[in-house]
Amino acid sequence: MRVVTIIPTYNERESLPLTLGRLRAAVPSSDVLVVDDNSPDGTGVLADEIAGTDESVHVLHRKGKEGLGAAYKAGFRWALERGYDVLVEMDADGSHQPEQLPAMLDAVSAAHLVIGSRWVPGGSVVNWPFHRKLLSRAGSFYSRMMLGLGVRDITAGYRAFRRETLERIDLDSVDSVGYGFQVDMTFRVAQEGLKIVEVPITFVEREYGDSKMSGNIVLEAIANVTRWGMAARWATLVGRWRKPNHASS
Repeated sequence: MRVVTIIPTYNERESLPLTLGRLRAAVPSSDVLVVDDNSPDGTGVLADEIAGTDESVHVLHRKGKEGLGAAYKAGFRWALERGYDVLVEMDADGSHQPEQLPAMLDAVSAAHLVIGSRWVPGGSVVNWPFHRKLLSRAGSFYSRMMLGLGVRDITAGYRAFRRETLERIDLDSVDSVGYGFQVDMTFRVAQEGLKIVEVPITFVEREYGDSKMSGNIVLEAIANVTRWGMAARWATLVGRWRKPNHASS
């Protein structure tokens, strides 16, 4: 399989070289695509320098900060156009350990989407305060209940997609820009009836730089999940109402 790991960046100059070094050592067969949103700290320039010394590293420059979802969509399109078989999502800050990617790649041979999960047996989080763990678990629980999904870590950002999975999804209609993008993509994969597998990971809080999580991102995710869940329930009710009417006619 041709594998590419997509790493969105915005002001990750300190973390990026460390993450890339670990990734290239852990999975040397994976190409890398850095998607930089015109980082003011020069992350994009540094990525170009690294790519100049390693032909497996590529850089996609975007005009500005447009959100995680938009960055991944751009990366997906780039990779699909170039014929990659497996597309991996990975954070630049080291919270997703590259050393755990081989287990996810093993699992994707029998699944359409593999999620590196913090909340399944064997998964864990390091250096998070209690309120962060509570917020993450509550967000996953609410999303599962609203959307009717069995995924334990639905907001997780460490993922491996098969190319045919993404080809089944209308990426142009995915408008989530924050961390709700992960929930959105999971829901769409499930709606296609495709197989989702969770592999336990150890999530490590970043050592360098600042978190991109904000109150607006959380509110966007909650609003979208509520909207998607209500729309799915309405569609189910309408379908049940129409079926006997259609049969009687």
